[in-house]
Amino acid sequence: MDKDGDIMAGFAKGLQVIEAFDEDHDALSIADVGRLTGLDRATARRCLLTLVRGGYASFDGRLFELTPRVLRLGYAYMAAAPLPRQVQPFLERLSEVTQESCSAAIMDGPDIVYIARAAQRRVMSIALNIGSRLPAYCSSMGRVLLAAMEPEEARALLNRTERRALTSRTLTQVDRLMAELERVRQEGFALVDEELELGLRSIAVPIVTGGGRVVAALNTGAQAARASSEHLKCNVLPHLLNAQAELRRLLV
Repeated sequence: MDKDGDIMAGFAKGLQVIEAFDEDHDALSIADVGRLTGLDRATARRCLLTLVRGGYASFDGRLFELTPRVLRLGYAYMAAAPLPRQVQPFLERLSEVTQESCSAAIMDGPDIVYIARAAQRRVMSIALNIGSRLPAYCSSMGRVLLAAMEPEEARALLNRTERRALTSRTLTQVDRLMAELERVRQEGFALVDEELELGLRSIAVPIVTGGGRVVAALNTGAQAARASSEHLKCNVLPHLLNAQAELRRLLV
């Protein structure tokens, strides 16, 4: 285990500051960053000015914004990690066969993060791209990845998660979610029916290595008016399972 003396506290705080910026907070003051990160004003100021000095942020005299240079951090992961490159051809084939958008994601805290995507059309009100985040508890890929955890670990994560009812159909109670995760474990797939967004259905399966380790999830999303739950299970799930089997032979 790492010792406290091995940790660069300043670097960790700088990463906290970068993560404070998102779709709802594209320009922040020092006070904003302190509020979002819990850092004191002096520390938040030093982190922000360091980011400006390194070219990762800009400052107009009042507000700070991230610059495109920050993308290097994300591209470093995409360039170094083989999984997105390995999965992408399968997504493109799936999307072509199903005529729907297909994606792959990994778990990051209470969220899933998109690592690969092949889009036919926009199925959500927000644009989904590589790096997009969605809450795990109400997304099909999130449920697949939660189901791959030990039940105690999944329950603890759900208890720490802000579980908002995004639609009238969203499951938010931990016990009901745990029952759904058990169903996912038994059946091997997750189907989310208008819980994340009204008018959207999605179905997902785990991406499993040859050694049996779940490393990501694979899904297809479709507009509810065009694809019933039965259609997804009968006509789309077999293609997802075929891709899952091929990837299992490919991944070590």
